[in-house]
Amino acid sequence: MPPPAVARAIVSQGVVGVYRPGEDPGARHKQPRPSGARRGERARLPPPFSLEDQRLRLPESPGLGWPRRARSRCPVGPENSSMSQCAYPEDAAESELPDGCGLLHTSRKYLKLKNFEEEIRAHRDLDGFLDRASIILNETATSLDDVLRAMLLRLVHKPDNTEPDCNVDLLMAVLFTDAGTPMEGKAVHLLSDTIQGVTATVTGVQYQQSWLCIICTSKSLLKRHVCISRLVRPQNWGENCCEVRFVILVLAPPKMKSTKTATEVGRTFATMFLDITFRQKLLKTRTEEEFKEALVHQRQLLTVMDQGPNPSLKNYSISSICVQKSHQPLQHKDFFPVGKGIREDFARRFPVYSLDFTDGIIGKNKAVGKFITTTLFLYFACLLPTIAFGSLNDEITYGAIDVQKTIAGQSIGGLLYALFSGQPLVVLLTTAPLALYTHVIRGICDDYELDFNTFYAWTGLWNSFFLALYALFNFSLIMSLFKRSTEEIIALFISMTFVLDAVKGTVKIFQKYYGISHGNHNADHISVLSLLGLGTSLNTSFHTALNTSLLANPPELTSVSSRSAEHPSRETAVLSLLIMLGTLWLSYTLYQFKKSPYLHPYMREILSDCALPISVLTFSLISSYGFREIKMSKFRYNPSESLFKIAEMQSLSLGAIGSAMGLGFLLSMLFFIEQNLVAALANAPENRLVKGTAYHWDLLLVAVINTGLSLFGMPWIHAAYPHSPLHVRALAVVEERVENGHIYETIVNVWETRLTTLGASILVGFSLLLLPVPLQWIPKPVLYGLFLYIALTSIDANQLFERMALLLKDQASYPPTHYIRRVPQRKIHYFTGLQVLQLLLLCAFGMSPLPYMKMIFPLIMMAMIPIRYKLLPRIIEAKYLDAMDAEH
Repeated sequence: MPPPAVARAIVSQGVVGVYRPGEDPGARHKQPRPSGARRGERARLPPPFSLEDQRLRLPESPGLGWPRRARSRCPVGPENSSMSQCAYPEDAAESELPDGCGLLHTSRKYLKLKNFEEEIRAHRDLDGFLDRASIILNETATSLDDVLRAMLLRLVHKPDNTEPDCNVDLLMAVLFTDAGTPMEGKAVHLLSDTIQGVTATVTGVQYQQSWLCIICTSKSLLKRHVCISRLVRPQNWGENCCEVRFVILVLAPPKMKSTKTATEVGRTFATMFLDITFRQKLLKTRTEEEFKEALVHQRQLLTVMDQGPNPSLKNYSISSICVQKSHQPLQHKDFFPVGKGIREDFARRFPVYSLDFTDGIIGKNKAVGKFITTTLFLYFACLLPTIAFGSLNDEITYGAIDVQKTIAGQSIGGLLYALFSGQPLVVLLTTAPLALYTHVIRGICDDYELDFNTFYAWTGLWNSFFLALYALFNFSLIMSLFKRSTEEIIALFISMTFVLDAVKGTVKIFQKYYGISHGNHNADHISVLSLLGLGTSLNTSFHTALNTSLLANPPELTSVSSRSAEHPSRETAVLSLLIMLGTLWLSYTLYQFKKSPYLHPYMREILSDCALPISVLTFSLISSYGFREIKMSKFRYNPSESLFKIAEMQSLSLGAIGSAMGLGFLLSMLFFIEQNLVAALANAPENRLVKGTAYHWDLLLVAVINTGLSLFGMPWIHAAYPHSPLHVRALAVVEERVENGHIYETIVNVWETRLTTLGASILVGFSLLLLPVPLQWIPKPVLYGLFLYIALTSIDANQLFERMALLLKDQASYPPTHYIRRVPQRKIHYFTGLQVLQLLLLCAFGMSPLPYMKMIFPLIMMAMIPIRYKLLPRIIEAKYLDAMDAEH
C-alpha cells in the first residue's frame, strides 16, 4: 500500500487509472476496497469537482485496454495539460530506480465564448468547415487512440487533401504528452491540449462530459483542419470525460494569424457545443447534410444572442459577449437650457477639487517622485516651444510680441488653467496656427494703417466672445460626433508635422552650411521663406520659429568672431545632424528604459520620466562645450520695454472692429476644435480617468484667459497636442500584459493632480530670469531632435498608424486587437486607405504655402464629420465602421 502522501498526490493531479475488465486494481498493492465500493474501483478520495454524471463508470469494453503494462495510463486526464514527463506512483513503487517518477505540468486557462455577432472569424471558421466537411457520424471505436486515428485517416484520405507531408503517426504523437519522452513504456499518455465546457458552482467546477475539443499544432501542416466524430455510444475516458459522445479535432500550423490559430478555431466550435439542446439535435441527425444544417442553425442562434440571450446558455459566460450601445443623435433640446453643461461640469468636478492637490501627497499611496519628474518634463516641453514662437512673433510683429511676453503669457495662462480648470491634465500652449493668425493680422494692419495692438486685442476679444457662446449653449456636445478614427487622423497629422519640421530644419542647415547654396542670403528674403514654411506645422511645432531665428540673428548678439565662423562650414551641418539624431536616440532610449532589465524598477521609471530634460541638457552641453569651436546660432531675443500695457481699444473704427469679428470667428473655430479634441484625447477611456470631464467649463475658462492675454498683447494659448496626452501618460501607472503572445501596455490608473501643471507654469515664469543666458545655449538641432521624440512617442497608441503598419507585417504577427477579431482583413485595409485619403486632404490645406488657405483649416476638420457619417457607410458596412471606432 503506497504511503498516504502519495495517494493524496494522485488525487490532486486529477489522474484516474483505467484498467482491463476483470482486473482488481487493489490487488496490485493489496489495497482494501472501502465499504460500499464497487468491484474494479480503486480506493481514492472523493473527486474535487461535481460531474454531470456523479458515478465514475469503469470501461467494460476491451477496446479501452492496452496490450502492455504501460497502458495503465489515462489518456484524457486534466484539461489543457502541457507535459514534461510523468509516471504513476505505482510505477515508482515497483521500480528499483529512484528516477522512475516524472513531472506533469498542468495549465488551465479560461476562454471567452466566441461572439458570433461581432467576431467575423467565427462565421469563416464554420464556413471553411462546411466547405471541407470531415464528419464521422457513427464511430464504433471505443478507445480514444482509435477514435483519433480514425479521424486523422479521414482527413488524410480526403479527395481534396492538400497536405503532402501529413503523417498520421506523427500527428498522433503530437496529440499526446508522451511524444518524445525518454521513459519508454512508462510515459503518461495524456492529451496535451483540450477545451471543455465548465460551470462554476458552490461545490466546485462542473464539467460538460459529453463532448471534448482537442486542439493540436504541427509544423507538417499547411492549412487548418477540423473533424467532428459522433460516437455510437458514450465512452468513459477518465475523470471529467466519463460519457463522451462528440469529439472535435482541430489541427493547424503553428505560425498563423492570431485569429486563425488552433485555439481560436477550437473556441468557435466549443462555443457551439456548449448548448445542450444543440448537442441533442446533433444526436438525432442521420446524414452529413442534416448535421451541417444543425450547425448553420446554431450559428444563427448565436449571432442574434446579444439581442436576446439564448436560454439554453444562461449558465455560461453570456456577459463576455460585448453589446455595442448605440448613441442617440443630437437634438435641438440638447443645447438648452443655457449654461446646463457648465453647471454639470462644475457639479461633477468641484467635490473632488481638494483631491487634485492631495492625491499622491497625503495617504498611503504617494507619488511625489513621479510628480517631480513629470513637472520637469512639462517644464521643458512647454518652455522650448514658448521661446521658439516668441522669437518668431518678435520678428513678424516687429517687436510687439516678443519672447518675454510669450513666456509671461504662458506662465500666467498655465497658472490660471491649473488652478481653475475642470481637467487640469490638459496642457495649454501657443501653437503654429496661432502664430499664423498673428502674421495675417500684422499684414492687415500694415495694409490699412491700423494699430496692431488694438486690432490684435479686438480679434482676441471676438474670439473669446464666440468661445463663451459655444460654452453657454453646450456646443461641445458636437464633438461627440467626432469618432475615434477622425480624432486619430488629426492626431497623426500633427505628429507628421513634427517629423516634417525636423527634416526641413535639418535641410535648411545643410543648405546654409554644407555648401549646397553659396553666397550671402538676403535677410528679408529668408524671412519670407521662413513665414511660408510656418504653415507646415498646424499645432505644437517649434521648427519654423527656429528656422527664422537660425537664419536671421540680431547683430547685437553676434560677435565678430562668430560672424566669421558662420560662413558655410560642413562641420556645423554634420554636427547639427549628429546632435539631432543623438537627442532623439538618448531621449527615446531613456523613455523605453523602463522595459529593460537593468537597475532597480524605481530608477528605471525615473530615467524614463526624465528622458526629455536629460537628453536636452546632455546634448546642449555637448554642443556648447564639447564643440565650442563650432559656432551654433542663437535665438532672436529683444528685451521688452513693458510687459503689461493695455491696448487702446477706442482707436479703431466700426469697420475695423467688424473685420476683427470675422477673423475672431475663424479663430474661435480653431480654438473650439483644438480645445475639445485634445481634451477628448486626454479623457480617452483607455486612460481610465475617474474624476470626470469638464468640456464646457474648460472652454469658458480658455475664453476668459485669452481675453486677458489679448488686452495685454500676449500670444493666445489653447490645449496642445501631443503634450496633453503625454502628460497623462507621464502620470499613469502602466502594466505590460501578454495576450496570445503579443505584449502590450495598459494603463492601470492615472494620478489626476493639478500640482504638475502648476509647478511647470511657475518654473516657466521664473525662466524670465534666465534670458538671454543660459537659455541661448540650447542649440536648434537639439530642438529638432525633440520634435522627432515627441512625434515618435505620440504615435505609440495611434490606431491608424498601427493599421498602416499591418500592411508591412506577416499575418501571423497581427496583434489580437478587437478590430482584427470583428472586421474582415480586406475591410480593415479599405478603411485604412480611406483614412489615409482624409489625411492627405488635411495635408493639402494644412501644409499649403498660402496663409489664407490655412485659415479655413478648421472648416476642413468639421467637414470630416459628414464624410464619416454619410460617405464612408456607402463604402463599408456600418457595423464594421462601428467596430473600427470602438475602444475595445
